[in-house]
Amino acid sequence: MANQKAKKFKENAARVAFDERHRKTIRFNMGKYYAAVAKGSARYQNREAARDRAAAIKRHTLEHLSEYLQQFEKNFTAHGGEVLWARTADDAIAYITEIFKENNVKSVVKSKSMTTEEIELNENLKKIGVESVETDLGEYIVQLAGEKPYHIVTPAMHKSKADVAELFNKHFGFPLESSAEEMTMLARAKLREKYLAADAGITGANFIVADKGAIAVTENEGNALMSTSFPKIQIAIAGIEKIIPSYKDLGLLWPHLAQNGTGQPITAYSSVFSGPKRANESHGPEKMYVILLDNGRTQLYKQDTFRVALSCIRCGACLNACPIYKNIGGYTYDTTYQGPIGTVISPHLRGFDQFAHLCSACSLCANCASVCPVRMPLNDLILENRKIAVEGGYFPKSEKPMIEGLTFFTKTANRMDCVGGGMKNAATKCLGKNFWGEKRDFPKFAKKSFRKMMK
Repeated sequence: MANQKAKKFKENAARVAFDERHRKTIRFNMGKYYAAVAKGSARYQNREAARDRAAAIKRHTLEHLSEYLQQFEKNFTAHGGEVLWARTADDAIAYITEIFKENNVKSVVKSKSMTTEEIELNENLKKIGVESVETDLGEYIVQLAGEKPYHIVTPAMHKSKADVAELFNKHFGFPLESSAEEMTMLARAKLREKYLAADAGITGANFIVADKGAIAVTENEGNALMSTSFPKIQIAIAGIEKIIPSYKDLGLLWPHLAQNGTGQPITAYSSVFSGPKRANESHGPEKMYVILLDNGRTQLYKQDTFRVALSCIRCGACLNACPIYKNIGGYTYDTTYQGPIGTVISPHLRGFDQFAHLCSACSLCANCASVCPVRMPLNDLILENRKIAVEGGYFPKSEKPMIEGLTFFTKTANRMDCVGGGMKNAATKCLGKNFWGEKRDFPKFAKKSFRKMMK
């Protein structure tokens, strides 16, 4: 299975990398992001100090993770909410299934959440006869298309306006020549019906605030607010690493997330949910649950080297900076979390036997680390993953003697010079198209080396 996944990865990477239409769409959409982020960076008086502070908050939290999680549970429970601890994705699904059966839930509106993608919530709800509708516009588009999010922050980044028009025409008979505004208004009208009919609303959490016993959700469309205002039940599903110590920390982390995620000074809607509605409140859910998900995170936490990966605030900046991601696209990774952060955490969350090949999908350029708002050394962590993959025997055994032989041969100039350019060219030709890729020609060696010509 592992070899099949690696083979599929290589095949998809080769196909997508040379898909000119895909490259054009991604270049256009990312171009908008780069311009916004560059403009937004000017708002910082000292951006590096902000990165240092954000990193310090997350590192401190990880050092006291269990304390802050227990503090959150105590405070959230005091507000009338219920905290459920899910060791695995199956545990989380079991909790949700039980809640829905007890309350006869038949339809759900769901705001954007990568954690719910991680546990394949929509697919599992379908199995028990519950309709789950994505309400973030990008998520709504990919759900209509029968796809998964392409990007952590921008789920439909791979789609052009024409692609969305074709999708809306297919599902709703909407005119192909519709403008972006017209298509947005259509989605708005369709989703309003779902909000009013939904029995439950599900969100993720950008941050879990320990001292307030609350979850913090930030968004641009108001769909999370709508998803939590009308239904009688609200469920928030969040990884245990989303915890932060204090409400005051949002003063830095919210705008920091927005700047690195979309280039905005702050997202349009930022909400704090601390439990079900009180007796004196007219709006909000009657019951609220927070499911704290482990699902392999403690495996990362136990490793001193990789614990820092739990600092991630899911801004997507590393994806946008990664030359590999920009060339092979989000779907090639075949994981919930793509790009550099996905390459680091996926083998630990879902097994090296399945995802060791991702370790090779990196040029180690360190561009990801240079943009990370919480200063994760992503390129170093990917290199550590490679070491684990090699030592664990997840790469072909034939690679080791080949690398050792190549190392010996290229270690000194004299050894390189003992073989002429013609023989070197013949050797690289014998290695075949997989050596350098079928779309490229390997550079030719000169007949004589520079050292020989100098002599």
